[in-house]
Amino acid sequence: MAHEAATGESPRLVLVVGVAGSGKSTVGRLLAERLGWVYRDGDEFHSEVGRAKMAAGHALTDSDREPWLEAIGAWMDRAIAAHRQAVVTCSALKRDYRDRLRTGRPEVLLVYLHGSRELLGSRLAERHGHFFPADLLESQLSDLQEPEADEHPLVVETDQPPEAIVTAVISLMRRESASGKSPAGSATEQAAHTVVHSGPSTSGSPTGAQWQLTHGEQSAVVVQLGGALRDYAVNGEPLLDGFSAGTAITGARGQLLAPWPNRVGGGRYRFGGQDLQLPLTEQEKNNAIHGLVRWNLWNLVARTTDAVRLGTTICPQPGYPFLLDVCVEYRLGSEGLEAAVFATNSGIQPAPYGVGQHPYLTVGTDLVDTALLTVPARYLLRTDDQGLPIRQEPVDGTPYDFRNARPIGELRLDTTFTGLDRDPVGRTLVRLAHPCGLRGVDLWLGEGTRCVQVYTGDTLTEPGRRRRGVAVEAMSCPPDAFRSGTDLIVLEAGATHVFRWGLSPWGSS
Repeated sequence: MAHEAATGESPRLVLVVGVAGSGKSTVGRLLAERLGWVYRDGDEFHSEVGRAKMAAGHALTDSDREPWLEAIGAWMDRAIAAHRQAVVTCSALKRDYRDRLRTGRPEVLLVYLHGSRELLGSRLAERHGHFFPADLLESQLSDLQEPEADEHPLVVETDQPPEAIVTAVISLMRRESASGKSPAGSATEQAAHTVVHSGPSTSGSPTGAQWQLTHGEQSAVVVQLGGALRDYAVNGEPLLDGFSAGTAITGARGQLLAPWPNRVGGGRYRFGGQDLQLPLTEQEKNNAIHGLVRWNLWNLVARTTDAVRLGTTICPQPGYPFLLDVCVEYRLGSEGLEAAVFATNSGIQPAPYGVGQHPYLTVGTDLVDTALLTVPARYLLRTDDQGLPIRQEPVDGTPYDFRNARPIGELRLDTTFTGLDRDPVGRTLVRLAHPCGLRGVDLWLGEGTRCVQVYTGDTLTEPGRRRRGVAVEAMSCPPDAFRSGTDLIVLEAGATHVFRWGLSPWGSS
């Protein structure tokens, strides 16, 4: 198997912890194989007396575990001294145990495998020939003290195949390395990685589980329904005109749009020699709109306090007979919020693909009329009564030229902008500023983005929500790309497409 190296400055030793049944041994071994590192299972360090005690159905005490922890720590010291990168597993149920294994060893990165009581119990019941009996699970759960903020853990859910867990761990390791953080992190960084011990909150929400992210003065909320971004705020001031936990999503607020953004006229298109018909989800205009994943309940793949990764599968279905695995990762950092959408063609034939996302920005004005908008784009798409493009025109000399900041005024926008101007790092910055000009938010369009839709919400079904925020939709292709082929992605079997955008707040009152 080919080895995978994390980018940036990698940790030298990964400590995988969790209660019995969480899959530590399997995940630790696979992780070491994928990275090409040394691996040791913490169970190998138990004494014969300790093994016999557990096999007899008796839980180990703190004094029983003392020599076991010392042996694991000594092995870690030898690996570090020999400059060997390694993975080691250990239940390390209590904070004190983890402190023993990490204190004085800044090279160690903590990975916590989290699973429900029911899942852990079922796995132990199916495990045969192991010295640890299933009956001792309750004693482990009673001893368990989940990792805290200053332990800077990477937390991965175990209700998925081991290979997927390892992929999630490596992805989080790369993110940590790319951000320039050391495995242990500074005190400030550690405080920004508190684990939500109770899991996601549902609270009877119509959008399913809710995951809150925090980083310094920033907070965001991501929901299970559609993997949507519900809220983003800085110092408690909202920068999204989002929705509350107790309400349904309307106006596509914060939703992910895949495998196409915007519209497909008549829902009809031809691909790979097939004539295909999508369900008409915008019946008043006879269109298929905004893709197939908005109303899926997405699965939690991995989480830390400032990041969450969710995934879903687009199965072959009428109008879209293709198989795609899609995941989204949201992360808060020093520059704001970043969203990355990864789509992999898991089928055997090429698939047409496009992607976008639909957040509504706000800078605290009652209506968007007085807000200052900047869209660095040279062209707009004129559309027909169905919202489908009929031609591209320069913005020069039109009311839609926002290359320099100016108030939106009474202009009704539901407009696709193309010919985007990019900065030296390849990003386009769409800016919404408060009328004072001293603060605002930039929505940046990065990898995989080709155009942007700006919508002032004049046609929303809820009159009270109209013109309260500006939808700035990063898109990989324009409306009707399934029919026109303009910027349409043909995702070959096994290929992955990456799409990145983000929000960067700036200024002060």
